[in-house]
Amino acid sequence: MKSAYELAVERMGVKPVTKLSMDQKKRIEEIDAIYKSKKAEADLSAQNRLHEAGGNIDEINRIKEDLVVELASFNSKMEQEKEKVRQS
Repeated sequence: MKSAYELAVERMGVKPVTKLSMDQKKRIEEIDAIYKSKKAEADLSAQNRLHEAGGNIDEINRIKEDLVVELASFNSKMEQEKEKVRQS
């Protein structure tokens, strides 16, 4: 027999929360650290390019747009890797 919680989760269409092993938690922390570093590196690189762009508005806008795309890509990859760990 299912608990009220399990029934509510099913109705909402949400996956039930599963407990992670210590190895999974450790790997997720490692993934977070890796991508935090990559994001900081991308931000620093963009800041340097912005400084070099001077007052060129078109170049500044392009650099900012590129940074947004790059950070979104990192977030997507990070979540995919974390989901793989959760599923293992």
